[in-house]
Amino acid sequence: MAVVTYEGVVEKGKIRLNVNVKLPENTRVYVIVPDEPAQTVSYVRTPRLKYPKQAKDFALQVSEDAPDASL
Repeated sequence: MAVVTYEGVVEKGKIRLNVNVKLPENTRVYVIVPDEPAQTVSYVRTPRLKYPKQAKDFALQVSEDAPDASL
């Protein structure tokens, strides 16, 4: 049994090989991850209301001042 090495990257949880390689279905492969520092990924969550029915409490009210309004 011969051992061949291909380099690739992980994209969206799947391994993509860097070269145009076509492997037969059900080919047994081994993944070796080099000892590199892991990159931290920041994830900013969008705030959500616990009770969506409260959204009306946050409705935007637009008011316009009269053109002759003073400070």
